[in-house]
Amino acid sequence: MSSSRRSTLLDRRNFLRSTGGAVAATALLGASAAEAQQAAPATKPEPIDVGSPFRPLTDKEKVERIAANSYPLRWLFKVHDPVNSITTDQATVKSMKAKYGEIDALTYPDFTKKTFPGVTKMDLWSSLFGNPTDDSQYVKSTVTDQFGKTRDWVEFDPSTPSSQKWLGTMAARLKETGTHVHHISNNAPRDICDLDDTKRTAGIAVAKKWLDGAAVIGAKSMRVNTGGPRIAPSAEADPSSYPKNPKIEQYLAQAIDSFGQMAEYGEKVGVKVTIENHWGLSADPIHMRIIVEEVNSRFCELSPDFGNWENKYLVQHALNDVAPYAHTTVHAKYWNRWENPDVQRGVRIMLNNNFTGVFALEYEEGPWDGVEGALYLYREVMAAL
Repeated sequence: MSSSRRSTLLDRRNFLRSTGGAVAATALLGASAAEAQQAAPATKPEPIDVGSPFRPLTDKEKVERIAANSYPLRWLFKVHDPVNSITTDQATVKSMKAKYGEIDALTYPDFTKKTFPGVTKMDLWSSLFGNPTDDSQYVKSTVTDQFGKTRDWVEFDPSTPSSQKWLGTMAARLKETGTHVHHISNNAPRDICDLDDTKRTAGIAVAKKWLDGAAVIGAKSMRVNTGGPRIAPSAEADPSSYPKNPKIEQYLAQAIDSFGQMAEYGEKVGVKVTIENHWGLSADPIHMRIIVEEVNSRFCELSPDFGNWENKYLVQHALNDVAPYAHTTVHAKYWNRWENPDVQRGVRIMLNNNFTGVFALEYEEGPWDGVEGALYLYREVMAAL
């Protein structure tokens, strides 16, 4: 790491330490010190900004911090390839559509405003983009899953003429409804940390196409998965010293280079690239931090998810560890993968780390259907704010 980059990172950390120390010092003031302050000449207080910790948020200010999330609503979407884009569980699709109706990306803004009072921001999953009846907007690719099995996958391609026209229509629809695609949860760019540079370069190219598309519809940020092995390589035994993990260094170096290229491109078009805690490299919070710190760009940050961790202790502690690196978007999640998910605690962890961005309502699985679960998250986030 260059000396200038290291200096920038240290300045950020020292700022956080100094502001935290100031709060602690104020809390420890004794009675005599407080009396001395009262006796000092009065000064005009600074105006309090919206969202200041010194006063409660209004309900309007709270809903401005919330985004509807399309993932728990995916069952309702008309899509180009239902099996690949949504699920093989067509029974759930049928029952959900019977209960709430069918929507697509262009009607998602109206559904958001109707379902989540006051909310105008949305998190749109990449598998839900495009006109499902227009084959020219989609591209077929071969995907290898975590078990080594390959299958064909069909995805929206933002670069085709028909897709660009659709993106323009979507942008007009957002303006008409007064809504915003705040974040894109994107699964399309792959192999971002792959050791095969040909595959990695292809993944970066896909990400750049999507960043162009994200700019058209005014998205603030876009998630890109790190790719690579589903389970990150473990350290190797060394009889003469501590264990070492040279393999992870190779994947991290590739990820750092890839996210650096994407952040540079994202800065040109005005869209941030984010990393979510999913699998492989990003399952470990320190790996997430390493990538962001090494890239050292305000267009590369984290978009943590409350529930996507590998053990129950990480659910709270890892979230706290990565929170200072998130500025635009997080996924406020309920997932019964962990016992008694505490959504409000997750919100407080983010707020305690000075997060001023948006909480997207990503219900995963539990006692409710997707709409009910998202509404539960809406109430929990509002209460915590």
